[in-house]
Amino acid sequence: MDMAKAKAPRRPRAETPKGFRDYFGADVTERKEMLDRIATVYHRYGFDPLETSAVETVEALGKFLPDVDRPNEGVFAWQEEPGADKPGDWLALRYDLTAPLARVAAQFRNDLPNPYRRFAMGPVWRNEKPGPGRFRQFYQCDADTVGAPSVAADAEICAMLSDALEEVGIPRGDYIVRINNRKVLNGVLETMGVSDLGQAADVLRTIDKFDKVGEEGVRQLLGKGRLDASGAYIDGVGLAPEQGEPVLLFLTSKGADNTATLTNLRAAVGDSADGLAGVDELDQIVTLLAAQGYGPDRIVIDPSVVRGLGYYTGPVFEAELTFEILDEKGRPRQFGSVAGGGRYDDLVKRFTGQAVPATGVSIGVDRLLAALRAKGRIGAEATHGPVVVTVMDRDRMADYMAMVGELRAAGIRAEVYLGNPKNFGNQLKYADKRGAPVAVIQGEDEAQRGVVQIKDLILGAKIAAQATHEEWKEQPAQTEVPRAELVAAVRRILEG
Repeated sequence: MDMAKAKAPRRPRAETPKGFRDYFGADVTERKEMLDRIATVYHRYGFDPLETSAVETVEALGKFLPDVDRPNEGVFAWQEEPGADKPGDWLALRYDLTAPLARVAAQFRNDLPNPYRRFAMGPVWRNEKPGPGRFRQFYQCDADTVGAPSVAADAEICAMLSDALEEVGIPRGDYIVRINNRKVLNGVLETMGVSDLGQAADVLRTIDKFDKVGEEGVRQLLGKGRLDASGAYIDGVGLAPEQGEPVLLFLTSKGADNTATLTNLRAAVGDSADGLAGVDELDQIVTLLAAQGYGPDRIVIDPSVVRGLGYYTGPVFEAELTFEILDEKGRPRQFGSVAGGGRYDDLVKRFTGQAVPATGVSIGVDRLLAALRAKGRIGAEATHGPVVVTVMDRDRMADYMAMVGELRAAGIRAEVYLGNPKNFGNQLKYADKRGAPVAVIQGEDEAQRGVVQIKDLILGAKIAAQATHEEWKEQPAQTEVPRAELVAAVRRILEG
């Protein structure tokens, strides 16, 4: 009887895990260049870089998790092996860059300067259901000041955000930094007579829908409710019409300039001390920014900025790109928000028991990269691949290595073709796939005469696409130069 054939081991599937993605050459290069430019601005403002571990204890991440009762919900978490005297710690990949900052500020509070100004850039992980444009791993780019109670710290963050956007290639007029204040909203809630936390949260959620449903929609949702676009009835908060009026005054208080907006906000908060303190803070921020030349063309008070108001304790800000792009259906729309932040004075308190003021901003790295691509500021055309030295005689590899060595020593990105050199056409196809600007060719005949052929692949592509035969003859894409002039000839082409 034949023995049954042994089953071959199943090969692993070569696929990216759900909710994750791979970043290739140009993606990585473009992101690094953008982050380097942002880091230059942060550094100029006196902020220090900080790199923390990708892993934190779940206890340290604490309230930043969406569901604290189930510690591995919302994050990628696992439990360490228990020790002889204690259960194993729960650990998790960091959810954002702010929770690690709180831990560092508490742990090293005796060693760090106070205030402590740091910026951080790196991946964060969220164990959430992925969707279009939503990944489980993404990059964040944060700058925060811990230990500065003055709103001068908030003003500085706004100015720095404005500078960072311009540094990476978003021109003035294509963005606006909008500022609001949680204290102003607290004043509005106080004037309305809303003190119940649950009801306050309902009002906050309703305010957040202002840009979708408009003034009348918010009025209905603060009252009995409204029919939404799908025909479903959405229950309202249940406030009397006069109770809801301060919210509508607040949401519609943006005036022709910052002075008018501040006047309107004072009316919205009534006699609330907290609310009036918030309006005064906005006034101070605008004054401090104006002293540095940041006017309302770049930074403006805007009460419709409500995202994150549940988390922040004072000023909040977001950077919005105001130029139009086409959505997936070809309709024009504004690009939207690429950064947000604000003051969160309860952050370090969890560790130390004492309130420590803090304010900061987070830039959405992928969003900002997408904006720069939409503006044509970055893209495949902006970056060339390496110069490719082709191989005509495989036994003369040392000569080719010498050429590539000279090019690299001169600061030129270059490589020797390391595949099978038998088919020369394949080498040129490879150079094309690499986006090579130049191919260097030296066969036996050229070697004996002490010359090399320099093939200008950029010009060659243009000629192939549009030039006449006569133009081609006048402007050949391939030239012969003495071997000693290799570097100079390549550089001439690269410098255009």
